Amino acid sequence: MKFNVTIDRDEDGIWIIECPSIPGCISQGATKEEALDNIQDAISACLQVRAEMGLPLTIETKQVEVLV
Repeated sequence: MKFNVTIDRDEDGIWIIECPSIPGCISQGATKEEALDNIQDAISACLQVRAEMGLPLTIETKQVEVLV
């Protein structure tokens, strides 16, 4: 399965990655590459827990256009 993730850096330079379609699925790393590797493990773990709990594996995400 493929998932979209958001990538950001915090004030200490740590890379933070979140999978918006899986609530609470967040990981981090000292480098972007490390964070991307870590989010793959986090996604797998989150999917497993959600399946065990009988929750939907993902929630719907959608892009919206905002005119500024």
